[in-house]
Amino acid sequence: MGGGGKDRTFEQVFSKFVELAGGKNARIIIVPTAASSDPDFNYFQSGAAQYAKEKLGVADATVLHTHDRAEADTEKFVEPLTKATGVWFGGGRQWRFVKAYGGTRAEKEFAKVLERGGVIAGSSAGATIQGSFLARGDTGGNTIMIGDVQRGFGYLRNTAIDQHVVARGREWDLIKVLEDPDEKMRPEFDRTMMLGIGIDEDVAIVVTGDQFEVIGKKKGAVLVYDPRKWKSNPPDAKKWETVRTGGSYDLAQRKILKAGH
Repeated sequence: MGGGGKDRTFEQVFSKFVELAGGKNARIIIVPTAASSDPDFNYFQSGAAQYAKEKLGVADATVLHTHDRAEADTEKFVEPLTKATGVWFGGGRQWRFVKAYGGTRAEKEFAKVLERGGVIAGSSAGATIQGSFLARGDTGGNTIMIGDVQRGFGYLRNTAIDQHVVARGREWDLIKVLEDPDEKMRPEFDRTMMLGIGIDEDVAIVVTGDQFEVIGKKKGAVLVYDPRKWKSNPPDAKKWETVRTGGSYDLAQRKILKAGH
């Protein structure tokens, strides 16, 4: 999952996604739903699908989109997902994924791709949706960290994922989620056990089992926030650890395995 950024990093991250999904034999689904709420937006003109076919030689790359929850709940709509080896969630506003697919047959089929050994990936909003708690999920604006849409798709358990963190000065924002000073978080979430993952632009994490590796630009940064380590009440600037490009992190043990370059 990537934190957004320049085209050259998209190519690196997307190529890694396709490689893990089966290379030229991959069956890719591109989900652009987060890009807009406008019914006239051209959701099916997908640069990712074009790149997969023309540059990576993937024959089977399908764009799948709807804002209609009833349609997302039909057998016909999800049929391409039943054969997919990889799903790529595009950028935009992450709450649009939840409004369109949350609780529908489509969401179940997304999860089944992982269950049978496939790959789930995405950029920007497509990274955030993979957490269990949906950071910046408010339909009123993306500066609200704990909003009216709170449930992500939960491919990474007990996590809240943010993007563009260093490029947009968002280093402190996940602290607001994990401390929840205004008590906006719903009771189904245990923020004290949650892990915050902040991915900068032109950087991505590749999650395998309970570990992730950082790929992308030189000296790229992924910030990891573990509130279980805040019992001594450190200053906010000490509430995250940095894993750089080439580094790795153990999500189960919550420790840096390799700090990176």
